[in-house]
Order: sequence, then C-alpha cells, then structure tokens
Amino acid sequence: MNSESSALGANVQNELTPQNRLDKDKKHRSFAWKILRTVQEVFQATKYQEDTAFNIPPFFKNAGRGNERIWGGEIATPQQTVINWSGLHEKEKLDLIPTLAATDNWIFLTQPLGASNKTQPPFREAQWIARADGKCSKHKGWWREGQDELATHSMITEIWISTRGKIPETTRTAIQEALEADNAKDTPSFGSEDLGDIHRAGTEAGFLGIYNLPGAVYATDGSHDKGVMGAGFHRLDENRGGSCQLWKGEEGNSSNRAELGAAFLALEDAKRKQDRKPVILSSDSACFLFSSQKWIWEGKSPSMWGSPDADIMRDIVQLLRERIEQGLLTVFIKTNAHRGDPLNELAERWANEERQSENIRWSLPTNRPIFSWTDNGRTHRSPMNPRSKKELTSR
Repeated sequence: MNSESSALGANVQNELTPQNRLDKDKKHRSFAWKILRTVQEVFQATKYQEDTAFNIPPFFKNAGRGNERIWGGEIATPQQTVINWSGLHEKEKLDLIPTLAATDNWIFLTQPLGASNKTQPPFREAQWIARADGKCSKHKGWWREGQDELATHSMITEIWISTRGKIPETTRTAIQEALEADNAKDTPSFGSEDLGDIHRAGTEAGFLGIYNLPGAVYATDGSHDKGVMGAGFHRLDENRGGSCQLWKGEEGNSSNRAELGAAFLALEDAKRKQDRKPVILSSDSACFLFSSQKWIWEGKSPSMWGSPDADIMRDIVQLLRERIEQGLLTVFIKTNAHRGDPLNELAERWANEERQSENIRWSLPTNRPIFSWTDNGRTHRSPMNPRSKKELTSR
C-alpha cells in the first residue's frame, strides 16, 4: 500500500468514527441537500460546519468540524457559514456561542430547542427566520448506499441567523417554501463546482467513466407503480430530459415495458438532434438489456411474435438500425439502481413525473387473447402469463 492509499484510509476512518457516533444520536439530523442548497445560495455561504465528509454536500467550498478542517483552505476573512446545530455536543455549543454572539456571518439549522417543539433561541443574539415540519432530513445511514428518500423524523426544522442580520422578505419566503416542499426524495447534486465534479467522479457512473465519455450521454429509467407506468430520460451534456406515460390496459403492465419506453425516448431524442454524436445509454435495468440482447450481433433471425412489448422493441430496433446504417455508435451501459447516482436519480424523477401526465404512448391493443377468472368473488382479466396459465390449468 502506497502513502497516498494509507492517507486516504486514515482520512476515511477519521470521518467514519464521528459519523457512526452521529448516526446513534437520536437528536442528530442530516439535513436535505435541497434545503442546504437553498440556504447556501440565498446567503452566499461558502462553508459548512459541524458534520462529516459523508454528509456534507460538495457545493460548499470549505467544510469543518470544530477546529478541524475537513476540506478547503484556510481563509483569513470571515466566511458565511452554515452550521448543523444538531451535530454539536452541549459543550461544543457552549464554546461556540460567544463567537456566534459577536458575529453575524452564520446560519444554523436545528430542531426546536424548547420543550414540546416550542421555538426557543439558543442564545440572545439569535433570531429564527423559518420553521416547518416538512421532509427536511435524510434517513439515518443514508450515506452507506446513497439513499435519497427524505424523512421528517417527527421533528420540526428551524433556521436561525444573527439578530444583527437583516434579510429581504423574498429570501425568507424562499427558505420557508424550501422547508415546506413535499418532496419524497432529495435533489441530486449536479452543480458546476469543482467539488461537485469530484463528488460525481466517486459515484458508480463516475467510476465507469460515463461523465468523461465523448458523445451524448443519456440516463434512462422506467417507473411502474399501482398499474401506472412512466418512462423518462436525462441528457447529461444539455442538462434536460423528457418523458411519457405508457398504457397497456388489460394486457398488463411491467417495469421492463417502462424501461423499454425510456430507452426509445432517448434514442428518439438523439435522432431528433441530428448531431451524429455517439450515444451512450445508461440504464439500471438488467431485464431491458437482456431483452434487447437478441437483436444485437449476427446469428439467427429472432421473431417478435409472442413478445409482450413487441410494439416498443420494434421501434427501438428500427432506430438502432438507422444509426448503424449511418455509421453511428450506440453503447448500452448497466448501472445499479437506488444508489444515489445523480444521473440515474434524475432519470427516475422524469419517469415518476410522467406517470400522471396525459402524454401517453404505445397504448394500442395488440389483440392478444384476454382470459378472465373469478377468485374469492373478484374477477381478474389478463393475457396469457404464468398467473393466468396456472388458473386455467387448475380448473
């Protein structure tokens, strides 16, 4: 092991010890990055204080814990600093209060400090500017697998500044709205800061080199929930996306159908651009990649007869053939799902958003036979599949 590897291991362990301690602390909270981004932007904050490198978002240039510098350089002039008050021990709070009381370049986030969730200033020179009980925190241990679901932890979130500070009402409103926003998941970090590039390089897509690949990089994802399907994509170089809802009626829905729809949307978008760039399509669906494998390379001519999603697969194959005839490269890459990868998460947002839209595609029936049966007084209808086959053979 070289010296750089040893230093990295020591740094990771140095952050892991306090992080494990904070995860066991019932009062500690890892605030949502969407909240921290709003606070950072409206106050032009450059430093985050009192947490670990596992929790601190990369859009802060400097980060520290107590007198320890986690990253960034030493700056002589005072910085606007965001403080996680719940990350401090009682003694650390007492030691910090005199400094905060004498300055006005700080903003801190905390749960209510008074009894029964009542607002109570931690010291005389602090004034609260926003308070809400929305989903403002990440789940405990989120950093282990990159989980981005948000939680309330049955706590209210408060934001405080110095009594010397004055903020416009528009700023106060923006912060209040961020606290009250009913987002189920946190916002992926996709800023343009240097640390943001380093952060993304450490994600799965970063390790695969996807961010540095030449061409048009698309992340695709499908969503299937309560019988409604959505398909979406995000294009990296243009920071935009697209989506649609899919419908199959009695012929059945599936997550693979949604994934196929997302892949087609990305390929269709690339065709519309007509820029002749290589297309790199990243998907978290192994099922989609396996189902499309038979149409790649030479060999026997497969048939789409009997394929439940032949309508979408036929469109995909047509677009791929057009790209091949034009000498254009298309690469499919498999990534893991629900690991907090920014690209994958942005595609998932597009897919989830369209499940309720009126932009519906591939909705025509294929005229496959529909079977019906009654079970416990409830009538079921579906095409031939393992469930319907079992019901028919058992009667």
